[in-house]
Amino acid sequence: MPTTPLLDSIKYPEDLRKLKVSDLPQIAKELREELIDAVSVTGGHLGAGLGVVELTVALHYLFDTPQDKLIWDVGHQSYPHKILTGRRDKIRTLRKSGGLSGFTKRSESVYDAFGAAHSSTSISASLGMAVARDLDKRTNNVVAIIGDGAMSAGMAYEAMNNAGAMQSRLIVILNDNDMSIAPPVGAMRSYLVKLLSGKTYLGLRGIFKKISSYLPRSLKTRAGRFEEYFRGLAIGGTLFDELGFYYVGTIDGHDFNQLIPILKNVRDSKYNGPFLVHAITKKGKGYIPAENSSDKYHGVNKFDVITGKQVASTTNVPTFTKVYGDTLVKHAEADNKIIAITAAMPSGTGVDVFDKKFPKRSFDVGIAEQHAVTFAAGLAGEGYKPFVSIYSTFLQRAYDQVVHDVAIQSLPVRFAIDRAGLIGADGPTHAGSFDITYLSTLPNFIVMAASDEAELVKMINTAVNINDKPCAFRYPRGNGYGVDLPSINEILKIGKANVVKQGNKICLLSLGTRLHECLKAAQQLENKGISTTVIDARFAKPLDVKLILESARTHEVLITIEEGSVGGFGSHVAQLLSENGIFDKGLKFRSMILPDFFIDQDSPEKMYDVAELNSNHILKKSLDVFLSNQKIVKSVK
Repeated sequence: MPTTPLLDSIKYPEDLRKLKVSDLPQIAKELREELIDAVSVTGGHLGAGLGVVELTVALHYLFDTPQDKLIWDVGHQSYPHKILTGRRDKIRTLRKSGGLSGFTKRSESVYDAFGAAHSSTSISASLGMAVARDLDKRTNNVVAIIGDGAMSAGMAYEAMNNAGAMQSRLIVILNDNDMSIAPPVGAMRSYLVKLLSGKTYLGLRGIFKKISSYLPRSLKTRAGRFEEYFRGLAIGGTLFDELGFYYVGTIDGHDFNQLIPILKNVRDSKYNGPFLVHAITKKGKGYIPAENSSDKYHGVNKFDVITGKQVASTTNVPTFTKVYGDTLVKHAEADNKIIAITAAMPSGTGVDVFDKKFPKRSFDVGIAEQHAVTFAAGLAGEGYKPFVSIYSTFLQRAYDQVVHDVAIQSLPVRFAIDRAGLIGADGPTHAGSFDITYLSTLPNFIVMAASDEAELVKMINTAVNINDKPCAFRYPRGNGYGVDLPSINEILKIGKANVVKQGNKICLLSLGTRLHECLKAAQQLENKGISTTVIDARFAKPLDVKLILESARTHEVLITIEEGSVGGFGSHVAQLLSENGIFDKGLKFRSMILPDFFIDQDSPEKMYDVAELNSNHILKKSLDVFLSNQKIVKSVK
């Protein structure tokens, strides 16, 4: 545990505000040490939090939180914020069962003004809060802190465009942690930024605009351009000015000598409109292993604080993600039409492997899922074979594009859906709960779910050869089962399921990796003398109609099992059985799905226990339905 005497005196931000400005660098130092030590124990997001330590301290020092609202974009920036807002004693429970969320969460603290785990939402939410404040005639500040790539998403600019037009008072902090726009240059730059954020310049600017309003149109336009380009040359704010924001920047986000006076000037300004304060920060700041890492320790396992070495996996079994990346590379070696697309998650989706081999056919479009889907549709329309490699929970953000730009036009875009099902420590915001449902409702769509890594390879192979319609295949986070992988030539027959075990009393019809839990349950049923069939459905759409109807007619009980919400695979099977009159003949049917509530973070196994989708739950459901059917049969006799 680090020694943190000054930080120990702070429970809530009001304690921080009792300190002198000269104490803030020491607070930042201790806060950074505490953050490193905590995440070394829990794992989680580290680099982004290290980069906003000084900014977090400055914001809570100057603003009257929680009355003033801080909205953190992509909540993995918020770990320092959590430590300063009454949650330090729980910081080592991050992402654990019953512990703190890895993101901001309204139900966790009054200081978390808005929950955020997906990016680029902060400006929209902040504008809504600012408008509500104005309607209520309140005077509190609303501050959005956006960064870590979140400005690459169109939603951020949509919000800025709206905010600029409405001229509602709002402060946006652009946490530019990869120096992608403009780095600060020297003391003169710092002085100029302080000057341009102060009351004097704001007043002069207002006078300048008032004078120009009396000029003829031609001179007024020239005067406006002169004022704009003067500020643009000084601080590069033309783009944000055009969006209606008063731009202040760039500033050093690690220098309290800049942060405190500039943010104070903005806070106290009488300017009644939106500000954008452009702060340059360094992701991973203050921890050498993070600073030297290519990803700045964005997300880490538990690690040794001294060396920075992360705890390695103890298995040699490859992850589903690695199997996907390696298989796609093999196909791309033989087919130059294959394209890999990701939305800011190259390593998380396996596209980094593809990119090393085929950089000209690999595209990271940034945090822009809507664009990624329609970009892929354009490629497909020109005869290419795009694979959109994306997390299930992120594909949700592009559903209109999936429907309108892909499905309606029947364009052969391939969706490789990672992180399907319940994934653990990131909790409900990142669980892949809904893709089976929202994709299976679409006409002409092929939807597959892999039960293991071998099936995943077959589904990738199959997708390569689907050239007349869109398709998707889903697979979970984590390691596979250690099964042998097939060649890239082994493809599946569209809509054909696989009978893994044959019986005659109970039929367990599984979609996805619950197949292994079904096999465990089936063995226990056999031990009780109940003959059980287990089928790997493989396809949520199209269904294996012939096999499902045959199974329904030859078994007393049929149960579907899936790692998805209501309205998905089980609902489609029920519709099929209903339309064919199977229920009229006495079949006992049940559908096991994710429950109708969001499941909090835990290990995937424990989350599936909560969802009642593990083998013991499948066994209990099977017995309950089968034995109730036996009682009915006996009573009829």
